[in-house]
Amino acid sequence: MKPPSEPEATPAAPAPVNPLAGLDQSVSDFSYDVKYDYDAGTGLTPATIDYISSVKKEAAWIREFRHHALKVFESKPLPTHWATKDLETLDFSKIRYYLSQGAQKPKRTWEEVPDDIKKTFERLGVPEHERKFLAGVDAQFDSESAYSSIKEVVAKQGVIFMNSTEALREHPDLFRKWFGKVIPTSDNKFSALNSAVFSGGSFIYVPPGVKVAHPLQAYFRINAENFGQFERTLIIVDEGAELTYMEGCTAPKFSTSTLHSAVVELVAMKDAKIQYITVQNWAPNVYNLVTKRGLAHENAEIKWIDCNIGSHLTMKYPGVVLKGRKARGEVVSIALANDGQHQDTGAKMIHLADETTSTIISKSISVGQGRSTYRGIVRIPKHLKGCKNNTECDALLINTNSRTDTYPAITVQGQTHAAQHEASVSKVSEEMIFYMQQRGLTEAQAMSLAVNGFVNDLVRQFPMEYSVELKRLIDLEMEGSVG
Repeated sequence: MKPPSEPEATPAAPAPVNPLAGLDQSVSDFSYDVKYDYDAGTGLTPATIDYISSVKKEAAWIREFRHHALKVFESKPLPTHWATKDLETLDFSKIRYYLSQGAQKPKRTWEEVPDDIKKTFERLGVPEHERKFLAGVDAQFDSESAYSSIKEVVAKQGVIFMNSTEALREHPDLFRKWFGKVIPTSDNKFSALNSAVFSGGSFIYVPPGVKVAHPLQAYFRINAENFGQFERTLIIVDEGAELTYMEGCTAPKFSTSTLHSAVVELVAMKDAKIQYITVQNWAPNVYNLVTKRGLAHENAEIKWIDCNIGSHLTMKYPGVVLKGRKARGEVVSIALANDGQHQDTGAKMIHLADETTSTIISKSISVGQGRSTYRGIVRIPKHLKGCKNNTECDALLINTNSRTDTYPAITVQGQTHAAQHEASVSKVSEEMIFYMQQRGLTEAQAMSLAVNGFVNDLVRQFPMEYSVELKRLIDLEMEGSVG
């Protein structure tokens, strides 16, 4: 028995290894019975918006922004041309849109964080990662940030790193200048939903010429059942500056639906570089409906490195708008769909200036009756000169009932551009597995070797701390997958 002062965690069914901490989900798939100080209840109405805005003590323009976004959300239909059957089971009226233990500033030391929340992040390994290799961490628990810290040496360089709730309060002019400019409220139904009820997320500003030596990381944890998490991230990297940002996301498994609908906006000014790394390992009841886009100015570079594992349905297509001459955009993605899961992922590259370059490399793995879909858009208009695009889509099928689909939409006009597209679909054969078993490997080991070989060139692009755990996660997902 634990002491009465220490809250009991509610265990859940075993699930995959957590990619950040290397923990079996039988250990990390848990939730605490938390007493929330602020609860907006279920359902989404104008009163919900007023409640969230009042709790956060927001300026009038933010409240107006939210109410307008709610109207846009209600006016837009679900995307009926794909993933319709998966989305039809999501009931927005049963989602809890705001939960918080307090709307005050996040704690600056782990000792100050409430015990139940601190224990959650300790079990997920976040404090350990902060000590080892990070320049700063922001840890969000349900709707609000519980902990936020940046190394003193980085803060002295003028780098701002805080959650979006704080940034709106402390840096309103800088935040408002770019807020909603890369991804408008009306971009899609789920960007409108986020704009109406957003809470938390990261705000980062890197001054001109500053190269942040170590990554900044945000960790997003869903704890409550029937909950929707709607973080809003805005990152601005000024001229000649460089930043690597990492985010990790997990949630316990519930029998009811959980919703995650984030909006991420990146701005890379002239000669700036942004690398945005995501490892998401959601429970299979999560709807992961995310909008991510970057704006690259002259000679700037934005690179998305994206790993999607878990969830019932993921719809995510990171994009780059190549606004300035010689801007570069890249999306590297890995998606793994197991039984009952649909990973609908891809990329968008919009060329708006001469000599811009875009690269898309996508690898997907479908296990059991899992379904993976690549959906991409590349646009190079006629009036531009010297633009380049390379798109590669590779899919691996593990079982007879596995499914993969590829929908590339590449529009290239004019005579001075270069574009190429490659796509492949392969299946792990029983002969290959049999051959490796004859060399002393178990069936699961043979399957893991085949799958890790398929994604190895992409996994190497993840930081060491992530790549090791990704391989361990794939090992677990492959157990018993041949049949």
